[in-house]
Amino acid sequence: MDLDDIADELYGLDPGEFTAARKEYVARARDAGDRELAAGVGRLRKPTVSAWLVNLLVRERPEEITALLGLGEALRTAQRQLSGAELRRLSTQRRRVIGALEKTASRLAAEHGRRASEAALREVGQTLHAALAEAELAEQVRGGRLETPLDYSGFGPVGLSVVPPAPERKGTGADDIEEAERTRRALEAAVAEAETARNTADEARSVAERARAAVEQLDEHVARLREELGRVEHQREFARRTARTADEDAAKAEEAAQQAEEAVRALQG
Repeated sequence: MDLDDIADELYGLDPGEFTAARKEYVARARDAGDRELAAGVGRLRKPTVSAWLVNLLVRERPEEITALLGLGEALRTAQRQLSGAELRRLSTQRRRVIGALEKTASRLAAEHGRRASEAALREVGQTLHAALAEAELAEQVRGGRLETPLDYSGFGPVGLSVVPPAPERKGTGADDIEEAERTRRALEAAVAEAETARNTADEARSVAERARAAVEQLDEHVARLREELGRVEHQREFARRTARTADEDAAKAEEAAQQAEEAVRALQG
């Protein structure tokens, strides 16, 4: 199996089974002499419950997820075209579909022996909203390998549920052109701000991922040290018992030697 196959299998498992399965695959890769594969598998992070639920939806309800992501494309198109009526219609549909998928996620969790908390289901909804807002996030959801829930705080259909229709106004053609130019500049500024916020969020997520990886490595190191400490303590206790026995044997030997010496002196006298 290559890294993609292994990742697909791992992210389809219950989070409680992830770490043991990952460790087994790392060991297999090392036994096979494939250090690169072992390192790649070792870098895979255990998903949160909410991320696992979204991955589960992708695997077990693919048609519903495909329909949802298609709705996201329509929402983004309507947003770009500043189509208020279309956004209102699609936003209503969005709320209905995501609400239904949250309930489906809860049922799937129960089928797999878990109870999905309200917090986890909120994060499922948050992730699906994010996937509707940005094509890149939609592809992450579609891949079915999420480690953590997604979030979106930029400018787009998630943050702007409806765009009200423009009021009727009277004015010259020049006024209309000026108003359109102001709208265009405002939209460009908002998009630029959104890109900056997204870059900041991506960097923060990258820092968080590196920190989680460092914590896991340190946890593994601590576990190895504890295991080594246990072996050393066992050896120390064995050495103590050996020393006590040797002391007792030495005392008995000393007593026997003294008795023998006394017997010799008695015979000589």
